[in-house]
Amino acid sequence: MVTKERLHELVEAVPEGDVATATRILEALAGMAPGEPFYTAETASLDDEPETDDERVAVAQGEADLAAGRVVSAAAGLPELDHRTPKTLVRTCMITLIILGIG
Repeated sequence: MVTKERLHELVEAVPEGDVATATRILEALAGMAPGEPFYTAETASLDDEPETDDERVAVAQGEADLAAGRVVSAAAGLPELDHRTPKTLVRTCMITLIILGIG
């Protein structure tokens, strides 16, 4: 079981460069009802820019990959991402996946 003592230990271990991000995450969690998702479609900003040709091609390629089974889980993909991406981005991706409940 996770205790507030453990949470305090984790807070103390947050690297100085990540304090602002950790603060935003904890502030958001503190104001949420239990079980409430961190992000919802209702709170997301509307993308009001028209879709570009490149975006249409990328979506079509993604849908084709999905239909053909050419996908990996987040758990399988993060280690590969870790070797090619700065650690801060990998940490941000992992935090996001955990918050969204898919990590």
